[in-house]
Amino acid sequence: MAPTEVLDRTTPKQSAQNKTRRTRSRNRDHSRPANQPQPPSSSEARDVAGIVDVHRDKMILRVESYLPSPEDVAIPAAMVRKYGLRHGDAITGSANGSTLTRLDTVHGTDPEWARNRPEFSKLTALFPQERLRLETGPRQLTTRLIDLVMPIGKGQRALIVSPPKAGKTMVLQAIANAIATNNPECHLMVLLVDERPEEVTEMQRSVQGEVIASTFDRPANEHTGVAELAIERAKRLVELGHDVVLLLDSITRLGRAYNNAAPASGRILTGGIDANALYPPKRLLGAARNIENGGSLTIIASALVETGSAGDTVIFEEFKGTGNAELKLDRKLADKRVFPAIDVDGSSTRRDDVILHPDELLAVQRLRKALNGQASTEQLLDRLVRTQSNAEFLTLLLRGQA
Repeated sequence: MAPTEVLDRTTPKQSAQNKTRRTRSRNRDHSRPANQPQPPSSSEARDVAGIVDVHRDKMILRVESYLPSPEDVAIPAAMVRKYGLRHGDAITGSANGSTLTRLDTVHGTDPEWARNRPEFSKLTALFPQERLRLETGPRQLTTRLIDLVMPIGKGQRALIVSPPKAGKTMVLQAIANAIATNNPECHLMVLLVDERPEEVTEMQRSVQGEVIASTFDRPANEHTGVAELAIERAKRLVELGHDVVLLLDSITRLGRAYNNAAPASGRILTGGIDANALYPPKRLLGAARNIENGGSLTIIASALVETGSAGDTVIFEEFKGTGNAELKLDRKLADKRVFPAIDVDGSSTRRDDVILHPDELLAVQRLRKALNGQASTEQLLDRLVRTQSNAEFLTLLLRGQA
């Protein structure tokens, strides 16, 4: 009897496909080196650190930056209640997947100790009493001039009023570097809202501090979210007794972002600004204060004027009376290539007698009486160049030799 034949019932097309699958399988088997580690499983525990944010009434840990990212971790409500976590807390711990499972530190301290922190809103606010001196060297005329016309104290709420192309960015960089040099005990934060990416890079490379940015290609709700998280982070540090300096560029663009992100209330002001959109940035600026018995939050925010936008004018007028110090930049001086283009007559600090020495206050008063008109800035800069420090200049002024 003839042996039974096994018939191959696969078609030529199926045979070719099977051959291709075997080839791919062999390639996959040998494409990964034997010592190459496998990718981590999402269920593996990992150490995390970040800032606590609030999203849709839930606590989220922003791991990579102040902006949302795929690495963000959810914080269980039970953990929030147990340790009294607050918006803006800097924490470390362990996460399993996308959920925080263990809390190690809050602002570098034991979580149990952080539960007994005071609330920022219940702290007593005072006028600035301790000076933030900005003068760093004889040739740093920007900070020397600011020290004379708008002295800054810890807890100041200052506005830099600037038209376009008047040197606002250079002034902010000079202030930031001076604070980092003269006041290393202060936690320096630079908040850039709706900014150009190249400006962000320059600020990150030139400033020794925490630079927080949301560039103009991000949606308006991210601008507002980053700003709120930054100010809450600053408040949490003040609650622990730290001195914080926040430079904001700019309050005008932040107001625009709130106007675009907030739901319409039906009360529209000149320039298309919704009345309700002005409250959140005003609350942010109002957080600046000097705290009794330790801690302060200093906010120096730029405000744009002469932009040709009626909305920008409305925003500036709304914040004009909220600050207790104002530095005004002059476009005409900038066009003449006079930098820093500071309007001496239009710049001042409220209650500067609290932070200035009596002799220094007397000298500054004499200086203001002697200078008037647009040429005052050029005259003052010319005199500053001839001296090595503001103290030397004011001493000569009191003696009638400057």
